[in-house]
Amino acid sequence: MHVLVLGGTTEARRLAGSLAEALPAGARVTSSLAGRVARPKLPPGEVRVGGFGGADGLAEWLRTHRVDALIDATHPFAGTISFHAASAAAAAHVPLLALRRPGWVPVDGDRWHPVGSLDEAAAALPALGRRVFLTTGRMGLAAFAGLDSLWFLMRSVDAPDGPHPARMEVLLDRGPFTLDGERELIRRHRVDVLVTKDSGGDATAPKLAAAREAGIPVVVVRRPPVPEGVPVVGTPEHAVEWLAGLPL
Repeated sequence: MHVLVLGGTTEARRLAGSLAEALPAGARVTSSLAGRVARPKLPPGEVRVGGFGGADGLAEWLRTHRVDALIDATHPFAGTISFHAASAAAAAHVPLLALRRPGWVPVDGDRWHPVGSLDEAAAALPALGRRVFLTTGRMGLAAFAGLDSLWFLMRSVDAPDGPHPARMEVLLDRGPFTLDGERELIRRHRVDVLVTKDSGGDATAPKLAAAREAGIPVVVVRRPPVPEGVPVVGTPEHAVEWLAGLPL
């Protein structure tokens, strides 16, 4: 048996470890990373880095490497690869599962402003605040480049390049983050609005609690949909169960 995990997330690394223990001797688990992070945390087992060349390239890789099951455990906002995976799995007749951590849910005291894209987030900001804590990653900063009247604290794992806001301070850091640390960032930088993607999970959730305590609004970019017809589970454990139930 050969399982290909499209990874790069905490859940994908946990899944690779679980599969290494659960699968019979001789089975292979290959984790594929996009290569966008300079020093990624590597999962157990075989690892490949880089793209496949679109859906057709992925389908050919599945055939050539005799992949028996494909698990899309990419970031909830890595939408393109998910649709490529659906097309490739159908073409190569390989079972496909999407592993997606559950999204965040607002609670009493939250001042969330859901939007559908980074462009919509940028359009909403001038009415909400002047000092922005931007936690959407280094990709897509061009959406905020024209907001010259606002100041941004931009946090990401790697340094950004390309168009970005003129008044921006960069904080290079990797989660998990703590509630005390997020409180201090908001206080020290006088943040009055937070921008985040609905990534879900615990590693970056403390910023939401800190924003709630501070009473500041949060612009939340909604997730793109999973391709139609692809089954979805929320935990690596459920992904292992799905794999065990396949007629391979």
